[in-house]
Amino acid sequence: MTFLPLTLIAQFREISGQVRDASNNQFISSATIRLHASGSTQSDGYGNFRLKMPEKIQPIEIIVSAIGYRSDTLVLKDNNGYYQISLMPLQELLSEVIVTGVSRATLARENPVAVVVVSKKSLDQAIENNIIDVLVKNVPGLSAVNTGPNVSKPFIRGLGYNRVLTLYDGVRQEGQQWGDEHGLEADIYNIEKGEVIKGPASLMFGSDATAGVVSIMSTMPREQDKKIHGRILSEYQSNNALLGNGFLLTRSSPHWAYALRGSFRIAKNYHNAVDGRVYNTGFRETNASGSIRYSKGSGHSDLNVSLYNNLQGIPDGSRDSLSRAFTKQIAEGSNDDVKNRPLLSGHDLTSYALSPLHQHIGHYRLFSNHHYAAGKGELDGMLAFQQNRRIEYNHPTQPSQPGMLVYLNTLNYSLRYNIDILRNTEFTAGFNGMHQQNKNKNATDFPIPDYTLSDAGAFVFTKWRNKKWTISGGARYDRRQLRGHDFFTRTNPSTGFTMQAFLPDTAGAYLQFPSFNTNFKGVSLSLGTTFLLSDKISVKANIGRGYRAPSMTEFASNGLDPGAHIIYLGNREFKPEFNLQADIGAEYRDNTINASVSLFNNNIHQYIYLAALTDNNGNSIVNAQGNKTYQYQQSAAQLYGMEATLGIHPQMIRGFSFNNAFSLIYGYSRSDDVRGKGLNGEYLPLMPPLKWLASVHQDFQLKSPVVKAVSVNIEFDVNASQQRYLALNETETFTTGYSLVNISLHSSIGYNKHHTLEFQVQANNIFDITYQSNLSRLKYFEYYGSSPSGRLGIFGMGRNICVKLIFNF
Repeated sequence: MTFLPLTLIAQFREISGQVRDASNNQFISSATIRLHASGSTQSDGYGNFRLKMPEKIQPIEIIVSAIGYRSDTLVLKDNNGYYQISLMPLQELLSEVIVTGVSRATLARENPVAVVVVSKKSLDQAIENNIIDVLVKNVPGLSAVNTGPNVSKPFIRGLGYNRVLTLYDGVRQEGQQWGDEHGLEADIYNIEKGEVIKGPASLMFGSDATAGVVSIMSTMPREQDKKIHGRILSEYQSNNALLGNGFLLTRSSPHWAYALRGSFRIAKNYHNAVDGRVYNTGFRETNASGSIRYSKGSGHSDLNVSLYNNLQGIPDGSRDSLSRAFTKQIAEGSNDDVKNRPLLSGHDLTSYALSPLHQHIGHYRLFSNHHYAAGKGELDGMLAFQQNRRIEYNHPTQPSQPGMLVYLNTLNYSLRYNIDILRNTEFTAGFNGMHQQNKNKNATDFPIPDYTLSDAGAFVFTKWRNKKWTISGGARYDRRQLRGHDFFTRTNPSTGFTMQAFLPDTAGAYLQFPSFNTNFKGVSLSLGTTFLLSDKISVKANIGRGYRAPSMTEFASNGLDPGAHIIYLGNREFKPEFNLQADIGAEYRDNTINASVSLFNNNIHQYIYLAALTDNNGNSIVNAQGNKTYQYQQSAAQLYGMEATLGIHPQMIRGFSFNNAFSLIYGYSRSDDVRGKGLNGEYLPLMPPLKWLASVHQDFQLKSPVVKAVSVNIEFDVNASQQRYLALNETETFTTGYSLVNISLHSSIGYNKHHTLEFQVQANNIFDITYQSNLSRLKYFEYYGSSPSGRLGIFGMGRNICVKLIFNF
């Protein structure tokens, strides 16, 4: 970094200047210029800044920093008032800058908590059917519970559901995430970056982040040339005939920035070598979003809106006992014999048309983010409204009658203030929370009641950094209130279905959900440190105490979720979960090798999990449509394991890399009743097995002015068998290990310096292996104890060839 004095003004109380990139002399916007003894400011779109200086302070230390650049400190001993500043870029660290769960943008290697960043390039080069599966491919320790190709729920180190908090542009995602078939409502084509925090992250976010955070950020403009830029994306996948198209348009000036995004995807039922076409796994998804940003030297404000609409099949796995061909439901109640339903036609299996039995999910957001210099510090604020609508159609005799229809309205808010209180010491204080209301509408199944949730928490956080050391920690207090009135149901005399009954006309009705007014509260703590042994080696350690209030389904559920084919039973006596997780890790990086290892141990008090119920004979409790009954349980638990990565990119072979990621997780119930019983209650459910993901990658830089680069990638996805599972009451079964091989070819075609075409062809599961993931719910969609082939349940997607085009302009 170099400072070139341009003017001399004695005893001037204000300094100004401009920040540029030392490699290309381009302006650097949003650079932070900070005085140790005073406040800070940010550069505008042209790199310009102004900052008031305290009088008679000598020496004056100025720190200038920006994401992706080497920051530096200079002691000013003269009276210069204007400075031309050049920052040296750190290209190798661009993808490691994190913004989730920290007070300021921070390099991942300097953060005590384990965080993984997934770049735009990695997102674009994946061909998974949803954003969670893309992140799973890039983050060791992250897994997903799947219900078909387009429904995946994130699990971090064996914990999921309401223990993993998902963020969209900094706003916590509030949908009906308690169900297995409730996926993440996000546009896969217009995500700029993903960040995954592994471990308790309740300090910044409150309850529901005890396992970690999955944060995704939408694309915003970079150029400030007042021109329209954008991209158009199209893809086709052979297995389920997926057709996908997305677009992005941006325009930016020094003060105003605009982004308009949209996408549309449609897919048929996927297939594999065992099941053929898997009925009701098709979907149709539409997305639209827009952002406006106003920036000035002291900060910026954003206004954002997003619309998500998804029509999703509801697979149930019913089939003929001998041919194993899928069947469809045409009758209901006692008239429906799940083992004697009619066979599907070829058109039913191969058409883009969805079955009348499907889900319709809508998610709508309107939110505003603000970041400004305030006094000697920085102020961040957020206000958001979002609505989630979930409709599940499960009545073949009356297809327009929803089985479940719930509206979830949520108001989110947050405010925090960050300031440098001492030399190299940051202090942050803030509060956030939400007010939420869930309403059942005209439906026939009511797994959860109407309720109102009020959640609020306050926190303090401090970070001290000095040369090789970074130490951070803080505390948080949360309080949550759940309220609900008496909820009655009765049989509708005209249809025979269940309906909601309202006061005062509740004579003879069933009180399905008695009223409740319950408060939960808890304290979260965190303390961690990172030490840079050298430029190549860093070590880190962190200990965190997380708090989580029971979710509504854990607390009060009492009914069928038709999309999940599960009858849920909650428990109003549940207490909040508290977990204490310790992490230690180390990282090594040089020009040839990058390696990391992270070990963790997580002890959870009052751990809540779902287990199948049985009758007096030990048989699963199943209704006429094959829906099993599950009840939530609570006990002590322990999870421990490790993740490791190894990347080799020898300098003698330009463009070559060999990358590896390993993850291993063990989960045990520590209840005295099951100690030492292994499969019969000691092992926790939904634990991913040992996983090894390896890839061999080669880039070829070409001299052609049109085809600038070509890359080839071979990926090996190895999953061990899972022998530690919850066999009690047939909650889970043994899962056989499997290995998949994926191959891709990517090329970059340039028409001129402003227009490029990215072309990619990829084949997943190239050998068409038949497999079942341990975390796939479709594995348990089975109505028979045996089959002619010896294979039960539904298997994963077979060979899938994808062609993707991305046109940048």
